[in-house]
Amino acid sequence: MTIHSEWYRIFLHAAQLGNLTKAAQALHMTQPSVSYAIKQLEQHLDITLFDRLSKGVRLTPEGEVLFGHVALAFSQLARGEQHMVERKRYTDGHIRIGANGAITKDILLPKLDQFHQQYPQIKIKLVQQRTSQIVTQLKQNGLDIGFVHLPLDDAELDIRPLATQPYCIIAGNKYKQLAEQPLSTEKLLQIPLLLLTAGSSTRLFVEQWFTNQGFHITADFELNSMEMLVAFAERNYGIAFVPTSLVSIELAQERLVLLQTQTAIDHRPLGIATPKHHSLSIVAQKFLTLFTDSDSST
Repeated sequence: MTIHSEWYRIFLHAAQLGNLTKAAQALHMTQPSVSYAIKQLEQHLDITLFDRLSKGVRLTPEGEVLFGHVALAFSQLARGEQHMVERKRYTDGHIRIGANGAITKDILLPKLDQFHQQYPQIKIKLVQQRTSQIVTQLKQNGLDIGFVHLPLDDAELDIRPLATQPYCIIAGNKYKQLAEQPLSTEKLLQIPLLLLTAGSSTRLFVEQWFTNQGFHITADFELNSMEMLVAFAERNYGIAFVPTSLVSIELAQERLVLLQTQTAIDHRPLGIATPKHHSLSIVAQKFLTLFTDSDSST
């Protein structure tokens, strides 16, 4: 059924004002045009909406029923327009972000603080997940923005480099004497190795570092989070490759030691990923502008 929105707008004003002439003035129309539109709507619905009085009009019982629906509909439209205004002013809306714990601490949190301070009414949802999980959520429209480890190639995502993240090798105080000089990779492999579960981007990063030197590694302890790697290393179970910023407090408090290597550990490249086939909200677009000049290494 065709919805004649202009007829209903005229009907609404006529019902509210109880007078076709006043409705015409409010709508900047002629009185005959208003009268004609009302007649068209009545013919379209095949029902009488107004009783014509000597000094105006009055809703019929059916007109009153229709008025309730029309008033609600136009109220919702007005509210919808107001929401658009609020979105443009960044006083309404939400943003869904995915990042792992280390990236959140090292890269994301300062920008989140800045954004939240500037736009406190925007709701922020942050989920801490691995890169592979973030990619899945982005493609399923469960996240707006993902902070991921690179390299990453996915035809469904827009990916751009963001920064690099320093990594280091840590161990508990049992291995303190090994921190006195750079270790060869052979020496390093004599110590139990703490790794994340197979298939994680960090696990692949560590495996690639050893592969580049001609070594194949296996995990002595296979754990499911960076926090667990740090906890097990602190308890002298072995060594772990972790973001340097993640263990700055533990190193400063001498709860962990930093092991130097003869072969340098590359900084890990990070990137921002967004869905290629889903439009970002203006709130998400605004948040992304905070990273416009953040492509330098950290």
